Amino acid sequence: MTANERTRELVRIAAKAADDKGAEDLVAFDVSDPLPLVDAFLLATGNSERNVAAIADAVEEAMLEEGVKRLRREGKSEARWILIDFGDLVVHVFHEQERVFYGLERLWKDTPLIETGVVADAPG
Repeated sequence: MTANERTRELVRIAAKAADDKGAEDLVAFDVSDPLPLVDAFLLATGNSERNVAAIADAVEEAMLEEGVKRLRREGKSEARWILIDFGDLVVHVFHEQERVFYGLERLWKDTPLIETGVVADAPG
């Protein structure tokens, strides 16, 4: 089983909203095979608590414009790791230290990547 096209489209929309607020290291995983209730995870990193919160707010707003309401949002008060559950898509917005510490990329490394549509900055 793979993430459906609508979920892939929502990944691209959420990634663009995150990128517009300065998110870094955007990566999306197709987790539909190991997780029966979720199709995709989108991971993003912010450089401060304020930036993490702004990224999460922008993603939520973009999804709402697409007619997709959040089911759950956790971590807003600390803004170190905000999880936003949209059903088929779960967005994780991390502060850099939390992203390294929890290492979700290591956990999901064997799942297929989903194209985010966001072009990464070329190194220095």
